[in-house]
Amino acid sequence: MKPKQLISTRHVWIEIVLLGTTVALALALLFATLGAAAGVAVGETARVKSAAGVQSFEGMITCSHCGAKHQAALDRSASTCVRVCVHAGSSFALIDDESIYLLEGDPVSLKRLAGQRARITGMRTGKTISVVSVTSAS
Repeated sequence: MKPKQLISTRHVWIEIVLLGTTVALALALLFATLGAAAGVAVGETARVKSAAGVQSFEGMITCSHCGAKHQAALDRSASTCVRVCVHAGSSFALIDDESIYLLEGDPVSLKRLAGQRARITGMRTGKTISVVSVTSAS
């Protein structure tokens, strides 16, 4: 091989390596962009689902121990009975048209309306409502 031809052959190999590196970097940038866009899309979908799962329920706030029938022999109001039962370990519950849902949420706001009709806003999973807000039904 002549010296001029040797330089030309080396130059072709350098161009091939540079072209391969450029293509690899472009593909890496493309995949990173697609991955970031997919991650944002999944996050937006999760937010939409959580907002769509919020429902309103109306009924009587009671305890899981007594339900709709508080013990009259104890000579307490429904509100006092619910507070005593919850303090003893029962959970807050909502009686809504023959259905009983356990309430998970801020105990202070639930105690404030214990034994009263209330409007509960939250996400229902089975027989449990994760409470977002509690307001008086009247």
